[in-house]
Amino acid sequence: MEIQFFLGELMKDELTIIALPIFFLAILIEVMVAKKKHLDQYYGKDSFVSFMMLVFTGIVEFLPKLFAFIAFYYLHEISPLKEVVGRQWWAWGMLFFLDDFTYYWFHRLNHEVRLFWAGHVPHHSSVKLNLGTALRQGVGERLHKFFFWMWLPLLGFDPLMMFTIISINLFYQFWVHTEMVGKLPQLIELIFNTPSHHRVHHASNIRYLDRNHAGVLIIWDRIFGTFSEEKNFEPCQYGLTENIKTYNPLKVATHEYAAIWRDVKRAQKWSDKLKYIFFAPGWSHDGEDKRAKTLRRKVDLSRN
Repeated sequence: MEIQFFLGELMKDELTIIALPIFFLAILIEVMVAKKKHLDQYYGKDSFVSFMMLVFTGIVEFLPKLFAFIAFYYLHEISPLKEVVGRQWWAWGMLFFLDDFTYYWFHRLNHEVRLFWAGHVPHHSSVKLNLGTALRQGVGERLHKFFFWMWLPLLGFDPLMMFTIISINLFYQFWVHTEMVGKLPQLIELIFNTPSHHRVHHASNIRYLDRNHAGVLIIWDRIFGTFSEEKNFEPCQYGLTENIKTYNPLKVATHEYAAIWRDVKRAQKWSDKLKYIFFAPGWSHDGEDKRAKTLRRKVDLSRN
């Protein structure tokens, strides 16, 4: 197959292009509402960084996305189910759940493996949470993202179908990055990822660290023990446990890779060097263990 064929097929995934004007309009409306209500939700330099992360992501993601599409195509070709699974309504429904399940584990491991966290951390680096923050995508995570989806074409789902569902999932996630929406009806909060659940995910409070990794459905967090409810008595503090004090887009995109390199160099044992790469953020061979699960054990979270 010629590369032009794959490029042509990939260009049929148009949802992202359609969504961008909608996103920018929504951000503009949120800015206007925040200004009218005198809410401190946007800061110019911070929003600029978010926009630059979107630009960087688009550049970095192009080749990995193309190679992933090609890999999905050939994996689909050898699937014994490719003649069974087409684009029937039930196939779309099944793929929606499988994609969301895959996204949960991809997102969770981005928080629990430091090398992956280095690629994801730009998304959490803002101390603001607004629709503009949704554009502040993890840049480096685009290099490893699509490996998590490699099993789905083997189940008979074709590449374009997969990328369409992935785009729908990301489209949904844009809308949960806001403080403008409070808690929704209980049934919705029980099943779906909501602004309330996602505020928890972006919070640096110990109670909320590494919680609510959902894409569309919060049920995965409830099933696998990573769910935390937003508590009225503990407002979310956004950003990192140790915030970076820079608005330099390149530093925002790469600062954690540099930190890993510094830690690897100062560790003497090869086992410790590897732990700095593959253990959760916060692990140290010669200092306090600041991994989320360790910090949680030290704090009384029994109040509810």
